[in-house]
Amino acid sequence: MTGPSPTGSWAGRLRSAAGAATDAGLGSRRRRARLRARLTSPRFPLGAPTWPGSLDRPAPDRGLGTDYDTAWSRRYPVRLARAVLLDNVTRPLARLVADPVLRGEENLVDLEAPVIFVANHSSHVDTPLLLSCLPVRFRHHTVVAAAADYFFDRKWKAALWSFTLATIPIERARVNRRSAALAADLVADGWSLVIFPEGGRSPDGWGQPFRGGAAYLAERTGRPVVPVHIDGTRHVLPKSGAPGRSGLHRSQVTVTFGSRLSPDEGEDARRFSTRVEMAVAALADERSTDWWTAKRRAATGATPSMAGPEVAPWRRAWALPAAPRPAHDDEWPLAD
Repeated sequence: MTGPSPTGSWAGRLRSAAGAATDAGLGSRRRRARLRARLTSPRFPLGAPTWPGSLDRPAPDRGLGTDYDTAWSRRYPVRLARAVLLDNVTRPLARLVADPVLRGEENLVDLEAPVIFVANHSSHVDTPLLLSCLPVRFRHHTVVAAAADYFFDRKWKAALWSFTLATIPIERARVNRRSAALAADLVADGWSLVIFPEGGRSPDGWGQPFRGGAAYLAERTGRPVVPVHIDGTRHVLPKSGAPGRSGLHRSQVTVTFGSRLSPDEGEDARRFSTRVEMAVAALADERSTDWWTAKRRAATGATPSMAGPEVAPWRRAWALPAAPRPAHDDEWPLAD
């Protein structure tokens, strides 16, 4: 019977020693990694609790979008600073670039706050311009419903627009109870509201269908709706990609306030929203014709739609009214 060869014996011992050293090294590295993990990520209760693997994690609350808290922007010191900014900076600038002509101001004389101002939307200029045109009793106690996915997608944007325009986040893609409840609570607390029910700026200068948020808030709060038509801001600062010239230009703008509207008994939000849309369309018709013609058309249901003709985009662009020409056109554009 022969024993293991010296060579095999030594080779086995060397392999065993190398394996032990490797295991020892791996074990040491694993221990160091576990210690490092414990120091950097302590366990509960010193650290975050673990989450069961069988349950889906909820979406993280980033404090943006409809979750952004705008309460700070309605505190008195912030309101005072915004009033100074609106009266001494925003209002003069709006008159510099738009030089607005106001119509229907008599409809606001006996109007008691709060109210819901509903307007068409074709430019970023619409909001500061409309706020600057409101009487003082409305101007400094009005919030603006703004798209949560556009104006509240970054913290700096949310803070900027909340401070300068008193915006509140509104979900425009779907009904959101949080944003609707916030708007309704503010109206109930005496704040007037500016809302653009088209859900965004017009892509080509023509109107878009109204959504029912404003009508729903009017029914829920019992406060009247004031239809507003803003004409000409697409010439001042059009939406990117819209037909015509781009950039900031001076141009004549007309802001027309209509008579207050309230839901009739038994009228649901959808029907009331249609009536509000037709009221804004009648104001647009009044701007392009005259008061009497617009009233006659509205009485017979013949008010032209703000949606424009259903033709090719280039023909829709041609059908839009041209920008008013100033006396000194060479001094008019602010940017090309």
